[in-house]
Amino acid sequence: MTSGADSDLHTKLNTEQPHSARIWNYLLGGKDNFAADRNAADAVIAQLPEIRDFARAGRGFLTRAIRFLATEAGIRQFLDLGTGLPTADNTHELAQRIAPDSRIVYVDNDPLVLVHARALLTSDPLGATNYIDADVREPKKILQAAAATLDFSRPVAVMMIGILGHIPDSDDPAQVVRTIVDALPPGSYLAINDSITTPENASAVETAKNEGATYHLRTVDQITAFFDGLDLVEPGVVSTPLWRPEPGTEPSEIAVYCGVARKP
Repeated sequence: MTSGADSDLHTKLNTEQPHSARIWNYLLGGKDNFAADRNAADAVIAQLPEIRDFARAGRGFLTRAIRFLATEAGIRQFLDLGTGLPTADNTHELAQRIAPDSRIVYVDNDPLVLVHARALLTSDPLGATNYIDADVREPKKILQAAAATLDFSRPVAVMMIGILGHIPDSDDPAQVVRTIVDALPPGSYLAINDSITTPENASAVETAKNEGATYHLRTVDQITAFFDGLDLVEPGVVSTPLWRPEPGTEPSEIAVYCGVARKP
């Protein structure tokens, strides 16, 4: 039997409109996507074959950033904005593998993600995991809801992996970031990963737009500006594979950049 909540979710789920979480799921080899998502992704792949490398690089950065935050920085609270569909090594799994008492709040606005969140919400009993159905452009709503799980008197790491590109300039992404960072106590961290402006990326974005999926590219300087007022962790804002790469690897630069910074 379908519950009222499930029925409402399925009513909101638009399978004819591609969604970033489902497109990224397809790029990572997942099966939680629809024809519209696959069509949009395939059109971009034809234009920019390395888009799959972009997706894998983002997942790799998440792993390395969480490892740094949970070990070297001692962070035990994480706010993951633009969660996407569950894959292997989600934020709560990475963090609680290192520190079982870690507390994680996921945020996304795709109904399919909310359905799958029931499987994702499997916290270590020493910690906590929760999910918020909200748009990243609603930072005050997110912060209020996250306070039920996170203690904002203690440091929090905010993960913005591939999400700021989904906020147009007209919605002032810098203000979204500032609102969230201003609510964090000193010792908190911000992690960002997003594609940058290049002719190849711009052409792929235009192709995606024609398929019904929008993305907003920014320069390296614009991405760096999101960290204004914070102390960047070495090596600063760099091409994603070059941020603290795994020992023994020889990563190459790609047109996706990232960084992690601490609130003083």
